[in-house]
Amino acid sequence: MTTQVSAYAEQLVHEIGETPEEYLPILLEIVRLFRESVTLKPAEASFRQGWKEALAGETRPVSELWESIARPGGRLGRADAAHFERV
Repeated sequence: MTTQVSAYAEQLVHEIGETPEEYLPILLEIVRLFRESVTLKPAEASFRQGWKEALAGETRPVSELWESIARPGGRLGRADAAHFERV
């Protein structure tokens, strides 16, 4: 296995080195939160979380979900959303 460091990793190390010591705990938390927000949870963990939310009543009607997708700037047009609501 090779231990090649990417240019991005080198830049991150440099920027961290330039950060004053007293801000490092906050920076560490930012990096952790960012990583957690962009990585996918394992399917089992994701299912358990969804099941927990469903049992707690933390749900939204499908019509609301389609509205957010179909509105201007959303991923689908209104006609597409209407089609999927009928299916």
